[in-house]
Amino acid sequence: MNLDDVNKGIQKFKKRRRVGRGPGSGHGKTSARGHNGQKSRSGWSRLAVFQGGAMPLVRRIPKRGFNNKFALIVTAVNVKDLSAAYEDGAEVTLESLQENSLAKGRFDVLKILGDGELDKKLTVSAHRFSKSAVEKIEKAGGKVVILPGRTAVRKKIAVKKEAAAKS
Repeated sequence: MNLDDVNKGIQKFKKRRRVGRGPGSGHGKTSARGHNGQKSRSGWSRLAVFQGGAMPLVRRIPKRGFNNKFALIVTAVNVKDLSAAYEDGAEVTLESLQENSLAKGRFDVLKILGDGELDKKLTVSAHRFSKSAVEKIEKAGGKVVILPGRTAVRKKIAVKKEAAAKS
């Protein structure tokens, strides 16, 4: 074998099969579909779950509950975890939470929950906050920064802050 023979006959794209072009082509008459039967008909297609006429597995197993494919994936982090992972005066962001392995995996929304105690002054950025988390962060002298995203709690906090500013 010579080095220039290595790539001989190798083509980038395979030629398409031209069917129904007479007996000389080798794909005439039945157009490579065989004789009769379901698959020989035009427009034939089979369900992906078809199992040769047997009751398909997807119909045999029970279905439970509801799966909302539009629901946001929410990751929760507790205030006690922030207290353990950050120094006093630190800024808590999505990136820093992922670096500290507090917010793992893929998620759409980050929510801070109020479980535990917080004794450090932190600036916490998240999409959502529980009421108790907001109270504990502000009580410790920290600051709550709400990131843009879909949430109902954000509106409640904004209303509370406006009311507090007016009085």
